[in-house]
Amino acid sequence: MFQLSENQAQEIVDKMMTDIPYNINIMNADGIIIGSGRRERIGTVHQGAVQALSTGRMVEVWEDSRFEKKGTNEPIVIGHTRVGVIGISGNPDEVRPFCNIVRTTVSLLIEQRNSLETLAHEANRKKAFLELLLNHQGAYSQKLRKEAAPYQIDLLLKTVVLYIKHFNAEADPDKLLLRYPSFAMDEETQLLILQESGDPRPLIRELLRGQPQALIAAGKQEASIAESYRQARSAMNILLALKPAAQVIAFENVEFLVKLSHASLAPLNTAAKLEDAVDMIETLRSFINHNCSVSHTADDLNIHRNTLQYRLKRIQALTGKDPRNLLQLFELTHGLLALYK
Repeated sequence: MFQLSENQAQEIVDKMMTDIPYNINIMNADGIIIGSGRRERIGTVHQGAVQALSTGRMVEVWEDSRFEKKGTNEPIVIGHTRVGVIGISGNPDEVRPFCNIVRTTVSLLIEQRNSLETLAHEANRKKAFLELLLNHQGAYSQKLRKEAAPYQIDLLLKTVVLYIKHFNAEADPDKLLLRYPSFAMDEETQLLILQESGDPRPLIRELLRGQPQALIAAGKQEASIAESYRQARSAMNILLALKPAAQVIAFENVEFLVKLSHASLAPLNTAAKLEDAVDMIETLRSFINHNCSVSHTADDLNIHRNTLQYRLKRIQALTGKDPRNLLQLFELTHGLLALYK
């Protein structure tokens, strides 16, 4: 059953009294004033409200008394339940015309706030379930399987997790993310739980249609959702580190690079010395992605070959490693990957 809070009631009173030239009171389901233009009345029982709650009809008070003022008192009904009373102080003949509009407005405000709170509660519950799912180890319990069911997830099925970044929902007319269990990790990251058997690549191609900024990393099909998620997240880190000319990356194709990114192969990360030199980082990425081709790298960066040679020498000066030397380039690649592990 919905209950009015004191904060909510007072916010509504303050909002309504900017337009209504009379004092407004809001009483809870027990007839106690919880919001009022006269703060000293908060916490007292309003007898007119008690009567209105009991009868379900408007109660008019024609004379001031010690505990109540003349005015109108009308029940607030939400979902066929009397959740409180709206009272307007003043001569009933004067304030009566305001009653219906105030009651309707208050009911709409309460329902709107209730809907927002329900959505926020559901979002928090979904986030908590996702954290539990992504940190789970071992066999799934019957309890967890029941919790997953409302999200259309069958924990007995193998799963491919898609880790999606920069996906523009407004550019998705087919609402593809809504067709599958999906979770928002943050404002720019979504997880999609794919439990259908078969190749996920057709779906990935559909997701990327009209999405030039989107990036997708796919884990392998696993019995553990947490494991497929860790794979997809690690693959995404490789995509962000190297920035190849691709929007999609699969863990099974970069498993070695993932392991390499986590390996402690050197006492000092040489690529970290390039973090403050954005042009050098981009040059190193392009040089790697174009298989050390000077001409192709220069074309990709839209710079002269001599400028590229200068940058490669600058990378060597900053890191002590020459990207034109295969073994030293391997060390620089590891350092670059390690920045995103």
